[in-house]
Amino acid sequence: MSTTGTVLRVGSITNQFQRESPLHPAARAFIADAFDRGWADPSKIHGESRQAAILLNEAKEIFAAHLGIRSNQVDFLSDPALGFHLGSSSVLQEGSRFYFSAVDRSEIYALANLHHGEKLSVALDGSIAYPKGRPTDLLSWQTLNGETGIISAQPSEFTGRLFVDASASGAAIALPQNWSTALWNSQAWEGPTGLGVFAVADRSIWRNPLPHIDQRISSSELSIPLVMASAIALEAHTRDYAENRASLLLYNNRIRQFLAAEIGDVDIAGSSNTTVPYLLSFSLLYIDAERLVNELTRQGISVDSGSACSSANMEPSHVLAAMGLLTHGNVRMTLHNQTTLVDVEAFLKTLKIIVEDLRK
Repeated sequence: MSTTGTVLRVGSITNQFQRESPLHPAARAFIADAFDRGWADPSKIHGESRQAAILLNEAKEIFAAHLGIRSNQVDFLSDPALGFHLGSSSVLQEGSRFYFSAVDRSEIYALANLHHGEKLSVALDGSIAYPKGRPTDLLSWQTLNGETGIISAQPSEFTGRLFVDASASGAAIALPQNWSTALWNSQAWEGPTGLGVFAVADRSIWRNPLPHIDQRISSSELSIPLVMASAIALEAHTRDYAENRASLLLYNNRIRQFLAAEIGDVDIAGSSNTTVPYLLSFSLLYIDAERLVNELTRQGISVDSGSACSSANMEPSHVLAAMGLLTHGNVRMTLHNQTTLVDVEAFLKTLKIIVEDLRK
């Protein structure tokens, strides 16, 4: 709930700095109609099915235009996490080397254990030295680290296959030219939960790693209305982000300057030049993250901490540890398109009071 009195448009939550956000208002306004029009099986031939097939193809065109891929490369997953397996195991073969970074997601760590992956170290600024690789090798590459907001340099010199994890960046960062498989999460653009967008550049080298009887990727049980709502959300979110990007960068810099000048003893991940404007991660010395999050929550302010997955998970972050940053007293903020300067100033004022009290 808001403590500032700020009035925001429908769907936004004042002082909500967690990664999660409600469904974009444009998608919410369309969702009932989507279920009315897209309920039928698009593989059948009756009228409702043909309409559903048309709507599905229109949605694919929208995704293709915003994600920089062809519409015939677009597939959908009802479980986005499955895309890590489909994107990695599917293009590995006997003798392939699997490279991944120390700041990759836990799903990639699990796959690396399965495929005897080679972990790449990460510098304090989040940079990674990528190997050149061989044509059959695979590199798991994040467009953006969802915990620190640091944008990854493109591995343009890597000669092998490239799985692109774009689950945190959405359409904000373009695919590299040498991509092989890619995964996005609908939530990255205020779309519905439980929907992943998956793409394969060259189906001739892709092999389904799951038990199967064909090479289909999208499930026949996929919810077409959710796909349609996600496409609407992607269009609207992309437009909103273009309009608000300058403001978000201003707020990001304001928070960084305040942390250094007014709070001190703080590690801030990356710089405003190496991170996206809407993500900010910092760790406070002499502060227990759980107590800090609880105190902020009491004041009506929601943030993430510790793990990018849940503020309830206060285990030390493997991402921060890999970069050599403080792993305790961590706060990870998401600045949404609806965030205002009033929200930011209210957060900073409250944060300073709480930190001063906790450091006594």
